[in-house]
Amino acid sequence: MNIAQICRSIEHGQLSDRDLTDVITAVKYARKNLQRKVTSSLMVGDRVSFTSSRSGQTMTGKVTKIAIKYVTVSCTMGNWRVPANMLTRVEDPVAA
Repeated sequence: MNIAQICRSIEHGQLSDRDLTDVITAVKYARKNLQRKVTSSLMVGDRVSFTSSRSGQTMTGKVTKIAIKYVTVSCTMGNWRVPANMLTRVEDPVAA
């Protein structure tokens, strides 16, 4: 099954409660792995971007702190505590 087929099965109610639980568990596992991968690849001072859930705009800033699940990013609009899986590394224009 591909993603589109799984989504259609969920929307049409074709999955049992056990199947839905398995899908949820798989998604949580994948998110946790993505979070670990991103967190381990970042360093304090890296430039990153993310989409603000409040305003919907893309924010860019520098990493000031890395915790287990969240990364603190200093932007022009203040400091943001962002889930690691929402971050994308941005190439520094000076280094490029």
